[in-house]
Amino acid sequence: MHAIALICARAGSKGIPGKNLAEIGGRSLIARAVDAAKGVSGIERVIVSTDGEAIASAAREAGAEVPFMRPAELAMDTSPEWLVWRHALRHVEAKTGRLPDALVVVPATAPLRESRDVAACLEVFERERPDVVITVTNARRNPYFNMVQLGADGDARLVMPPAAGVTRRQDAPAMYDMATVAYVAAPAFVLRANGMFEGRVRAVVIPDERAVDIDEPLDLVIARAIHASRSAS
Repeated sequence: MHAIALICARAGSKGIPGKNLAEIGGRSLIARAVDAAKGVSGIERVIVSTDGEAIASAAREAGAEVPFMRPAELAMDTSPEWLVWRHALRHVEAKTGRLPDALVVVPATAPLRESRDVAACLEVFERERPDVVITVTNARRNPYFNMVQLGADGDARLVMPPAAGVTRRQDAPAMYDMATVAYVAAPAFVLRANGMFEGRVRAVVIPDERAVDIDEPLDLVIARAIHASRSAS
């Protein structure tokens, strides 16, 4: 299987300025994503899509390719990442004359992932041939048990009332949160669909401690603490 990895790393982060260059254990988020992708034997190329020169330089230093700079219209706060995936695929097709068999997206915002997590997604994709493979973690809140919505009358009600009463979290149907550890997608599907859930989606469950998503400053504190704890053990 011909698989390429794509790392999308926009320069204009608002929650944490310069987020993709923030370091954990002496390695930037962008470098950690490159490391994780390069550690998967089935991945032939690691490409970074960015609009930032500093990120591009750090990516190249870590061993990735930056064959293009992302256009401004795909680097805004409101730019759908799905379109960034399409842009990268079209570039690869234009330069090589073919699409890869699999697009492996490795977000820079999950710096505690391991290469085995990415490899597991690629293995599911190869074995089961879905349109997309996503990563998930066990949900912290369950809509059948402890997630509520407030009605127009101000009353609180369960988001998803179960058919029978659920009095313990352990008895509620299992739910999962989507994680940003990795995605694997069929390139032809990305080019024709408008979103991943238009197709057949499979999931790989990742331990919480490897799926921390860096969105706010507290997330970076948590990730650094987990990394330090691992290094000390």
